[in-house]
Amino acid sequence: MPDVRSGPLAGVRVLELAGLAPGPFAGMMLSDHGAEVLRVDRVKAVSDRPRGDVMDRGKRTIGLDLKSPEGVAAFKELARHADVVIEVFRPGVAERLGIGPGDLHAVNERLIYGRMTGWGQDGPLAPTAGHDIDYVAISGVLSMLGREGGPPTPPINILGDFAGGGLMLAYGVLLALFERERTGKGRVIDAAMVDGAAILFSMFYQAAQSGYWGPRGTNLLDTGAPQYDTYETADGEFVAVGSLEPQFWDAMVGLMELADLPDRNDRAQWPALKARLAEEFRKRTRAEWEALFEGSDACVSPVLSMAEAPHHPHNAARGSFVEVGGVTQPMPAPRLLGAPRPDLSPATRLTDLSEWGLSQEEADKLRGQGVLA
Repeated sequence: MPDVRSGPLAGVRVLELAGLAPGPFAGMMLSDHGAEVLRVDRVKAVSDRPRGDVMDRGKRTIGLDLKSPEGVAAFKELARHADVVIEVFRPGVAERLGIGPGDLHAVNERLIYGRMTGWGQDGPLAPTAGHDIDYVAISGVLSMLGREGGPPTPPINILGDFAGGGLMLAYGVLLALFERERTGKGRVIDAAMVDGAAILFSMFYQAAQSGYWGPRGTNLLDTGAPQYDTYETADGEFVAVGSLEPQFWDAMVGLMELADLPDRNDRAQWPALKARLAEEFRKRTRAEWEALFEGSDACVSPVLSMAEAPHHPHNAARGSFVEVGGVTQPMPAPRLLGAPRPDLSPATRLTDLSEWGLSQEEADKLRGQGVLA
């Protein structure tokens, strides 16, 4: 049976070569909005049960031996019927396998070939290994993260892998799909996490060069200012304060009944003001502070754990989280109002490849050879 989807990307077929987080995340973003995503994994990696990885939701999966001529030929046939390929190898690997952009454009000139790497397809670091922390370090971004007097602090692997990598690749795919409507031809996308991390911080590069932004941990938005930081509560939990504008600050200090505070506009007074706020926030529990600030414009929020977040009244009212296959996970974003709910079911094995150009006879032959799972 054909894979019938709905949503703005319905009818778009994506071949996703198996890889670590950024590639599957890009595929998930496309699948969440209607694209038919076929994940191509190694033969040995395909099990009899559906995959449980959140980033594989809504996808179909097969195993294919791309080191064999038969597997390469089968992949080319799949690519002939695809709109997009997501490739996550080091530069040159896909070409050596015979499934690089030139190989696939020879059979499908409309194909959009999305390449995902940390360093990009060229440059002196391109052939070397790396991880998120390396990419954000070289981009200059990591130097800006952390508290004053402390070392640079990596924000797990969000900025490089997911925001600068997977999300930028998905954005590039959409650009190329839009362009193809005019040109009729596909394009190669060079999505490098080092580039993506840098562009996310465009505003801060300008701020640093103008002298507005100083060393890490001393600025308005990086825990330097008392009005934009987290504070511990009486029960060892935390609240987040974001009362940047004067009216929001006044709402906060008014509800807290604080008087004779140091001038927050005087940076020299920031340490004293932070100490005062820290002292006050330790006097009540997180729940008590949440109740006090509820419905106000004080811009004070509880710092929730990932287990707590789905149950917060706001998230629950919006249906921001859903449980699929026993796993609680975020709903697709952004929301396209009026669009039907996407398929979020765990990935399933695709056994009928006829819609992708491989007949049942050809598929059975490849399975018998151990090339296809």
